[in-house]
Amino acid sequence: MTAAHDLVPPEDPLSELAAVVLGTGDFQEIDLLDVVRQAGVGRVDVIRAGDDLLPRLAHENALSPALRLARETLHPGGVLVAAVPELDRLSRLRPTAPPPRVLGRGPGRQVTVQLWDWAPDGESYALEVVRLVRGESTWEVANAVSTRHRVLTAERIADELDAAGFVSVRRLSPAESGHPLPVWVAVAPS
Repeated sequence: MTAAHDLVPPEDPLSELAAVVLGTGDFQEIDLLDVVRQAGVGRVDVIRAGDDLLPRLAHENALSPALRLARETLHPGGVLVAAVPELDRLSRLRPTAPPPRVLGRGPGRQVTVQLWDWAPDGESYALEVVRLVRGESTWEVANAVSTRHRVLTAERIADELDAAGFVSVRRLSPAESGHPLPVWVAVAPS
């Protein structure tokens, strides 16, 4: 393990939130997906879950075990920080895509596009993420990923974190967290 500042850029809102909760000093940080994939990771101070991970785990019926494993992996007082889209209100409208995300300028510019295909019941959706980079004369597909996600409500996320044994569970709005999605912060009990 390495210190958080070695793994994630300092401007990352999830890492900044973890630092606010834990205070100053070096702390060990890992992504939840790495915890799920690797047995015996060892104890860490922070577990991060990016934008699409919890909805994907929920679709795979793996959310509850993953959150329990996260709590068991954290040092007492360690934190889970998870950005989670709350699309329950959008599921009635079933949009086909959010706005593209543009990073950089000039020849280094990248565009990420998401495409959503909703299930008839509005409870889940297929997600395709396509990243485009500027080629010599046109845009080129750098990579594409397809997954399925379950729509998660704030109530379901709170219930799942509580059932996994976390304490001091708090949902932060984008205005509070600096992240474009709601962020959940949950503490491993001492």
